[in-house]
Amino acid sequence: MSRRISIVGGGMVGASLALALQPQARQRGWRIELIEAQPPASGALQPSFDARSTALSHGSRLLFERLGVWAGVQAEAAPEPIRQIHVSDRGHPGVTRLHAEQERVPALGYVVENAQLGRALLGALDERVVQWQAPARVVRAEPARTGWLLQVEQDGQLHEQATDLLVLADGGRSGLLEQLGIHRQVRPYGQTAIIANITSSQGHAGVAYERFTESGPLALLPMSAGRSALVWTQPEAQAEDVMALSDAAFLHALQDAFGFRMGALKRVGARHSYPLSLIEAEEQVRTGLVVLGNAAHSLHPIAGQGFNLSLRDVMALADTLSGAASDQSPGELALLNGYLQRQRQDQQQTIAFSDGLTRLFSNRRPVLA
Repeated sequence: MSRRISIVGGGMVGASLALALQPQARQRGWRIELIEAQPPASGALQPSFDARSTALSHGSRLLFERLGVWAGVQAEAAPEPIRQIHVSDRGHPGVTRLHAEQERVPALGYVVENAQLGRALLGALDERVVQWQAPARVVRAEPARTGWLLQVEQDGQLHEQATDLLVLADGGRSGLLEQLGIHRQVRPYGQTAIIANITSSQGHAGVAYERFTESGPLALLPMSAGRSALVWTQPEAQAEDVMALSDAAFLHALQDAFGFRMGALKRVGARHSYPLSLIEAEEQVRTGLVVLGNAAHSLHPIAGQGFNLSLRDVMALADTLSGAASDQSPGELALLNGYLQRQRQDQQQTIAFSDGLTRLFSNRRPVLA
C-alpha cells in the first residue's frame, strides 16, 4: 500500500526531512510532498552582502555528511568555518576561548547563507519520490479515518488530498497550529534582536565573538567574503531608537559595545529586528501529525541552537519512521510518540541551556556577574 507524507513548509527543516526520508521512500514506495507558499528558487544565486545566515554546529555537519549532502553544501554554500569562539562580559575582566584544534575537530561550527544552504538541500532531492506543490498553501486540515484530509489552494484552485502523515514545518507563525487548537507557551524575554551583516578593518580571522553587555548579548559570527553576521539584543524600549540610527551612528554604538577586537567596524548592511521569546508548542505529535522546527520550538539566538536542534529532531523522526514495520502507517500514534520520547530529553536540555544562559547573563546583579 502506497503511503503519503505531506510536509507543510519547504524551508531548511522541511527540505532536510524530505532528504532524510528519501531512502525509505524509495524502498517502501512512499510519496513525499513538500507544500510551500514560495516556489523553489531557480537559477544562480549571487552572494549578497545582506544575506541571512545560520550557524551550523559540528554535529550538524556530521548529520549532513550522513545524509550525503555535505559536499553539496560546501560546493553550493561555501560555509565559513568557525575556528575559535571568543566569549567576554563587558565591564568584567577575563575571556573564554574555545579552539577547534583543542577540541580535535576541523571547525567548531560553520556559518552558511540560508538561501545557498536551501539550494544545496533542494538540489539533493530526488524528484521521483519528492514532489513539490508550490506556490501552494494548506487552507484547512482535518483528521480522517486514516491520516488527514487537506484542503490545498494552488494556482487559485482548491483541491482536497489525503495524507498518512502531516508534518508542520512552516515556521514560528504557523497558522495551522492555531486552527488545529495546538497552543504554544510564549515566554517573552523583553528583548529585541537586531540582525545585520558587518565588515571591519581587520576581518574576523575565523573567530566567532559572543559578548555580554548591559543591554543584552551581542554576537558576531564569521561569514564568507570577510563579513560577520551580527545578532545584537536590545531591551524592547531601546530597540526602535537603535534601529533608527544612521549607519555611522549605529556602527559607533556597536563599536562602543563590542570594542576593537576586529579593528574598526566599517560597514553595516540592511538591519532587521524581531522580538525575542521562548516559544514551545504544547503538542508536537498527534495521530498522523508531527510539528517540527520553529513551529515546535523557537529559541533565543544566544547560543545558535535553533536550527541545529531542529535538524536533530528531523533525523530522530526519520530514524523512527525507518524502523517501522513494512505494513505500519508512518502516522501511527505509537510510532510518533516513540519519536518524541526519543528526542524529548535533547529538546529539554537544549531549551534549558539556551534559556538559562539568556536569563543569567541578562541579570546585572553583581554577585551573579
